[in-house]
Amino acid sequence: MKAQRPYVQVTITPKGEAALVKGHPWVYEAEVTAVGGEVTDGDLVDVLSRKGSWLGTGFYNSHSKIRVRLISRNANDKFDESFWVRRLCYAWDYRKTVMGEEDSRCCRIIFGEADHFPGLTVDRFGDLLSVQILSLGMERIKDIILPNLVNILREDGQSIRGVFLRNDVAIRELEGMEQGKGWYELPGEAVPQSALAEIVENGIHYTVDVENGQKTGFFLDQKYNRQAVAKLAKGRTVLDCFTHTGSFALNAARGGARHVTAVDVSEFAVECARRNAERNGLSDVMECVAANVFDLLPQLEKEPRKYDFIILDPPAFTKSRKTIANAMTGYKELNYRAMKLLPRGGYLATCSCSHFASEELFIKMLHSAAKDAGVQLRQIEARQQSCDHPILWGVEETNYLKFFLFQVV
Repeated sequence: MKAQRPYVQVTITPKGEAALVKGHPWVYEAEVTAVGGEVTDGDLVDVLSRKGSWLGTGFYNSHSKIRVRLISRNANDKFDESFWVRRLCYAWDYRKTVMGEEDSRCCRIIFGEADHFPGLTVDRFGDLLSVQILSLGMERIKDIILPNLVNILREDGQSIRGVFLRNDVAIRELEGMEQGKGWYELPGEAVPQSALAEIVENGIHYTVDVENGQKTGFFLDQKYNRQAVAKLAKGRTVLDCFTHTGSFALNAARGGARHVTAVDVSEFAVECARRNAERNGLSDVMECVAANVFDLLPQLEKEPRKYDFIILDPPAFTKSRKTIANAMTGYKELNYRAMKLLPRGGYLATCSCSHFASEELFIKMLHSAAKDAGVQLRQIEARQQSCDHPILWGVEETNYLKFFLFQVV
């Protein structure tokens, strides 16, 4: 159909059209062949095929390699406040349905493109919302999005005392926006005095520093993977590598592990993990150590075997296709060393949080590591991110977390 909408028209290549038809919401700079008028960055534009067929409407930004981010493929949509309120209601209703009442008190409410809010992340930590805005279009309508989201939650009986903006990320500069962080001022309300939030996940208590914690304050995507680890931990001696603030280690300890060693290179993270262990009454079984895991694992090979469950939860080793090969080398080194350390019958939890390290590549790496370590892996489970981080088919970037549980045999 021909475009009938009141927006500037952007014509794209057949390659760009094919990607949109398959469900991907991005139009790249190289895929734009014509812009049919003056357009201000952050404005909505209509996207047309080279034959003039309307493909969708999205936010335009000449500063970004992602020139257009689609928000709708429905020609009847009107992008007023009620449109965005409906979208927010859909996102919250989805979380309540798939997470349940208790777990939805601590979850990701908006997961960017997977919820059709391109470049927007909203995490809920009890009574605080932590927000990251990575696209100019979302930045321009944040005064519609954020107050309405707070109202929706409060009308549903949820206690929300404030919204903190975690826009301290370099990628904003690629969109022509400044970095920064601080309280979002809700109309008619004073900003909260504290950016600390108290949460309970899997029965474990945490204090989340929304202002200074990594990303938005706490990693929510491994919630149910931590439960899976806890089920295997009873009576075992566990080594949790890249522990951050201790979440996997705490779940293993609460699951009945005989002893847990939680390791991270960051002294600050280790101290946080230690405090979390104390708060949850788990200090007697959980030891927190500051060390470089790549140095520690070879050292442990020289000692008598003492761990029968190893958890590998490293940061993303690659954030682009250019560094995939180096990343897979790093993943293999870690997994090879862990497999060598484990006794026959021991357990391994291993994961990758980079979507560039695809499941196919990750599995290939695990096969290679097992071969070199001279072991065979018995798969217990293959898991992904929790369901508040939904995978939108056709948008590969939303499918990023690979998590495997194995027994070494």
